[in-house]
Amino acid sequence: MQVSVESTGKLTRRMQVQVPAERVTQEIAARLKNLSRTARLKGFRPGKAPFAVIQRQFGPQVRQEVIGEILQSSFVEAVAQEKLAPAGSPRIEPKSLDEGKDLAYVATFEVYPEIELKAVESLEIERHVAAVTEEDVDAMIERLRKQQTKFQAVERAAARGDRIVIDFDGSVDGAPFAGGKGEGVGFTLGEGKMLPDFELGLAGAAPGAEKPIEIDFPSDYHAKELAGKHAQFKVLVKSVEEPLLPELDDEFCKAFGVAEGGVAKLREEVRGNMRRELELSLRSRDKSAVLEALHRANPIEVPNALIESQVRDMQVEAMRRAGIKDAAQAPAPQAFMEPARRRVALGLILSEIIKREKLQADPKRVDQRLDEMTGTYGDTAAIKQMYRQNADAMRQIENLSLEDQAVDWVLAHAQVRERASTFKDLMNFGT
Repeated sequence: MQVSVESTGKLTRRMQVQVPAERVTQEIAARLKNLSRTARLKGFRPGKAPFAVIQRQFGPQVRQEVIGEILQSSFVEAVAQEKLAPAGSPRIEPKSLDEGKDLAYVATFEVYPEIELKAVESLEIERHVAAVTEEDVDAMIERLRKQQTKFQAVERAAARGDRIVIDFDGSVDGAPFAGGKGEGVGFTLGEGKMLPDFELGLAGAAPGAEKPIEIDFPSDYHAKELAGKHAQFKVLVKSVEEPLLPELDDEFCKAFGVAEGGVAKLREEVRGNMRRELELSLRSRDKSAVLEALHRANPIEVPNALIESQVRDMQVEAMRRAGIKDAAQAPAPQAFMEPARRRVALGLILSEIIKREKLQADPKRVDQRLDEMTGTYGDTAAIKQMYRQNADAMRQIENLSLEDQAVDWVLAHAQVRERASTFKDLMNFGT
């Protein structure tokens, strides 16, 4: 088999392949011979039809199948012979398929880039450090109390934090509009669920009060037909309710699954959950910082075939999140091009680190990843067993674990500067 390769771009290769006619002829003959042993043709007993009849009847189809298979197998042999690593499928252009002549074709494809990593020791990475304090636990317990807030009707003017229930009827230029009328609508003053001017007009209103309220819809209001319009509302205040926080006692603890140990046990569990969340956040930030430093220090050419594949994956993921099932409604690929290019480049860089440092998936890290992925399900053991029985799923988890190990290796060798932070800032807690 004759092979010649030329570079038509940084990562693009044009490979000419010539397969001897004898290889094609011999393979066709061998298949026809095998076929002759079992072929059923009218007028002949099975396996007794003359070879010439078999050749006339099945020759064209067998030849087409053989040529297709040899195009694929010879391409694999040729790239191995030339020590090339194709990225994506080749575009094959047949040059000679004539019977009795050598099979010739041109394959155009991209190859993986050769990556020469910048010394990791020269990378500068900022790493956040934080801890869960008793004040953080206090704040979380208070948030849990607010989640269990109950409301009690009062006969007084409404104030910030009160729940108010109203009927309203709105109009624009004297005409009603969609969504402008409601009955028994409840909301908490100060939470911002209603427009600020609407809430301001209800501050100080007592049960039974009828109030006219005028507002201007913002120019960027989500309902475009109302954007920038002036509206009048007639509002009836049906009730005002003040919030009542539950006592921090054993009954409160039971509401969060703590049957024994009371408040001390609840605080222990809350503290543990907060630490786990903080650890995940810190790991995520560490990984983002490492990836950003690696990407900035190692600009590489990325095969278009891999970018296009990544774009398709990102489109599918975006459709899944949005609940879109019609492929015609898929988001435009242009929006994903640069994120896909970055993701592919980082994947290649991490793969190079893993290969160069001979990293192997640590079973403990794989189990940790599996625990994190299944921890939110009810029957954790059953879900973990399902994952373990799925080779593709476990391979994906192992790859994620290897990425984590590569990130840890970089952190262990780079110039790391620690930045003190707080649980509140890192977790956007209380904002």
